[in-house]
Amino acid sequence: MAETTYQLKADQMRTKIILFDLDGTLIDSTEAILESFATAYAKFDIAVPADESIKPLIGLPLETMFIKLGVDEAKAMDYVTAYKEHYRTIHTQKTVLLPEVEEALKIAHECARLGVVTTKTGKYSRELLEHFDIMKYFDVLIGSEDVTNPKPHPEPIIKALNELRYSHGTVTYMIGDTISDILAAQEAGIASIGVLCGYGNPDELEEDADFVSKNAYDAVKIVGNI
Repeated sequence: MAETTYQLKADQMRTKIILFDLDGTLIDSTEAILESFATAYAKFDIAVPADESIKPLIGLPLETMFIKLGVDEAKAMDYVTAYKEHYRTIHTQKTVLLPEVEEALKIAHECARLGVVTTKTGKYSRELLEHFDIMKYFDVLIGSEDVTNPKPHPEPIIKALNELRYSHGTVTYMIGDTISDILAAQEAGIASIGVLCGYGNPDELEEDADFVSKNAYDAVKIVGNI
């Protein structure tokens, strides 16, 4: 069971559940990600793909990203290791909180139990959330090492819901910036809100998400009105 880190209000007052993706939804780590990709490719003396080829893949597991960018499947984990070796040295310095995120979390925590569901490593995710002093709002964090099947598989969402004591009928939303977030929510049987502040394709979000909003703050306002 994940450690509950923040209990400002009694659970009976927080009757909803809101799950958030991380990259592109709460934080902008584009600079750290792109620099770490460049470092990984440089280690193997391979030209790094264009930024515009990498950005649409953010939100997928790193191994999947490298494979989609043309790295041989048998060598992909070597690139992931090189990426992480560099990323861990810069991730707090080269990541920023997206606008209005802290305001969104303060409002959300008034009415909901909150979780983060990400394909990023949980260790780095927690470090970033603590760096920005917002980990205190979350009751659970599910990272890549916590599951066998990452998003768009529903396993990470289902695990988060179990730890948040989800019961049928609870108003529950997944807020994320990519189609993987939306598909995972659908398969887990909860509602979804796509945010346009991240890396996802707006047309895909418009087609598949239950709601679409500008950012996490507007998404939380949608849930607050339900």
